[in-house]
Amino acid sequence: MSASVLHNPPTVSGSLLQGDHALVTGAGGGIGRAVAAALADEGAAVFGADVADADLARPGEPLRLAQEAIRRFSRVSVFVHAASPRRQEAQKVLRVSEAEWREMLEVNLNAGFIIAQALGNHMVEQGLKGRMLFITSLHAWSPRNLPHYSAAKAGQTMLVKELARALGPHGIRVNAIAPGAIPGGGFAAPQAMADKIPLKRFGRPEEVAAMAVAVLSERFGAYVTGATLAVDGGIALHNWIDP
Repeated sequence: MSASVLHNPPTVSGSLLQGDHALVTGAGGGIGRAVAAALADEGAAVFGADVADADLARPGEPLRLAQEAIRRFSRVSVFVHAASPRRQEAQKVLRVSEAEWREMLEVNLNAGFIIAQALGNHMVEQGLKGRMLFITSLHAWSPRNLPHYSAAKAGQTMLVKELARALGPHGIRVNAIAPGAIPGGGFAAPQAMADKIPLKRFGRPEEVAAMAVAVLSERFGAYVTGATLAVDGGIALHNWIDP
């Protein structure tokens, strides 16, 4: 999927997200792309944005993106934040530069908050039964040698809880998915890592997208908010950095 693509929903009745209008960040590849495609397959009209459309590390761009989604759709009922800068698994505490630290937090945490706040106000004003979903990480739960990424994802995890508590009374649900080892996008996994996963294989972006559809849908996720759901084949049962 190319960036900034407006997906037209299918005409089949009974789709899980029929009538929804969604903004998905990080939709140019990996998990973000799979989620955008899955939402469209379930009936949503999707505005998929990537760095070519909005560099979320730049001041003003997150708010501009939210406003552009509202301009295109008039009513935005779904927001998925999957954007994140690329990272290298060897970026330990003493090797991460200040610029890398700032970019990681700007895109993951600051942009996520700014867009969620803008769309949250929009959903409340429009009386929408909105839903938001953040793609976080197992890095939010335990140190795994990527301090800037771990800190950003941990921040997102708490942001999800704050948003869920504040927006719940308005009928707006906010959740997160923490993927495990999903090769592609910003993550490259050595094959030996698969042996440490209880299900003995890496995950696929489409498997994360399937959970995203479920939690965003009212049929399966209507009573779920403030939660982080692991889609990881069981790898969270141990820290893969440890022996």
